[in-house]
Amino acid sequence: MTRTAVQIRPLWLWAEFAVLFAGVPVAMTVFFGLYPLFPVLFAFTVLAMGLLAVTPGGQKGEFFRGPVLSQWRLILGFTLLSAILTFTLALILVPDRILGLPRYRPEFWFRIMLLYPILSALPQEIIYRVLFFRRYGHLFPSPQVALCVNALAFSMAHSFYQNPVAIGLTLLSGLVFAWAYQRHRSLMLCTVMHAIAGLIMFASGLGVYFYHGAIGQTP
Repeated sequence: MTRTAVQIRPLWLWAEFAVLFAGVPVAMTVFFGLYPLFPVLFAFTVLAMGLLAVTPGGQKGEFFRGPVLSQWRLILGFTLLSAILTFTLALILVPDRILGLPRYRPEFWFRIMLLYPILSALPQEIIYRVLFFRRYGHLFPSPQVALCVNALAFSMAHSFYQNPVAIGLTLLSGLVFAWAYQRHRSLMLCTVMHAIAGLIMFASGLGVYFYHGAIGQTP
């Protein structure tokens, strides 16, 4: 590859990165309510997998590589910390909603438990961990910078909810997920942690900040 080609490739990747991780979230915020959320997430996931297919460094079965159960201490510690933080916030912000779904809408809560890991956590981890780090991670000057940018991008992806609770929690969780992926390169591990965090959030009552009815809400 010529020196000119080497220079052009990072510029193209930066343009891709800007569109996918800045332009798309901004557009989703501006036009929120004019599109169905999950079809957009599905389309983004298909695009991410297509980009991964043409990105050097991929391995057959890479989505299923990496540790999961062997990291039970990490998963347990993350679960406990997530529960403490989430329920503490819920006690402060929405005390009347704590355990509202499990208590008053158990059938809906059961559907969330079944579908959230597959329809929400997994697609987001493909986009924001696997695609981000494998295709664009080398653009940043250090792993630490890449980790922080990843968390910011993940938080920005939730900016269409237009409330600081969603943005703040996704920033914190994004830091943890990014660190876990950098350390273990395990999509399934990050998906499990993401799913746990989401299910705790919906059980706690903070789910009110993570759906379309949250638009404009503040603590």
